[in-house]
Amino acid sequence: MKVLHVDVNHPLIIERFTSFGFENHEDYSSSKAEIEQKIHEYDGLIIRSRFSIDRSFLTKAENLKFIGRLGAGLENINIDYAESKGIFLAAAPEGNRNAVSEHALGMLLSLFNKLNKADREVRSGKWDREGNRGTELDGKTIGIIGYGNMGKAFAKKLKGFDVDVICHDIKGGVEDENARQVDIAELQQKIDILSLHVPQTELTAGMINANFIDKFHKPIWLLNTARGKCVLTEDLVSALKSGKVLGAGLDALEYEKSSFENMFPSITGTERSRSANMPKAFKYLIQAENVILSPHVAGWTVESLEKLAQTVVDKIKAEFC
Repeated sequence: MKVLHVDVNHPLIIERFTSFGFENHEDYSSSKAEIEQKIHEYDGLIIRSRFSIDRSFLTKAENLKFIGRLGAGLENINIDYAESKGIFLAAAPEGNRNAVSEHALGMLLSLFNKLNKADREVRSGKWDREGNRGTELDGKTIGIIGYGNMGKAFAKKLKGFDVDVICHDIKGGVEDENARQVDIAELQQKIDILSLHVPQTELTAGMINANFIDKFHKPIWLLNTARGKCVLTEDLVSALKSGKVLGAGLDALEYEKSSFENMFPSITGTERSRSANMPKAFKYLIQAENVILSPHVAGWTVESLEKLAQTVVDKIKAEFC
């Protein structure tokens, strides 16, 4: 088989494929249009998120037998059309679930103990103990929406705390020893903390909105290590201002990649300031002391780099070797 790699990944994936007798080609710089012109030559494609695999691309991939994506989901691939062409799809949520769960827990504990705020103040010469009094996690109820690989891993991490963990998922029967499955109404009635672990779909896009937030019986803390478009930023900011949301840890943002970078003024100052492109809601987020932001790196660890590659290798080996 000839396999095209269009994103740089852990070298073990090429090493393992070579041992299977696959012929590996690497192209990390050509445009999507240029890749389309030669994709018909390949049996396999390995990608992360460099571009979307749409119907047009797949139509040109006449001989493609598999696509391996070194990430948790397949939202950048036209799944229905790929499957209709008999293309095997291999994602790797097992590869970074531990990393995501640790990141979510780290964000939560940092929010509860005001660690970012305290660190900035001490570095600037301010010693404010009362203003940085923390909140304990014990005794809280944590709700997880999306109880697959990521949600289950996060619930497992919480076992060391005296907390009640409940989960909600569109699939039934997903609960385990770490979380009890409930309907959305019970989740909204009981929780203190909400953690999102859902893929980006038509159902989850914009799911955390003003109407959804208003239905919570108590003020909540929000964690999003899933997908940025699941949370409407303007509605979240309104809830932060009103106190309906007490704080937020956001690894995924509605504004990401080039659209994110274009909101900031040029570092060199030689270009026209682009701060006018920054939405007011996002300006609030970057200044809020009760918000922690990270650049979609929850699953991006030294260890997960290798685990993601190994997971895809294992799935393709089981299917084709």
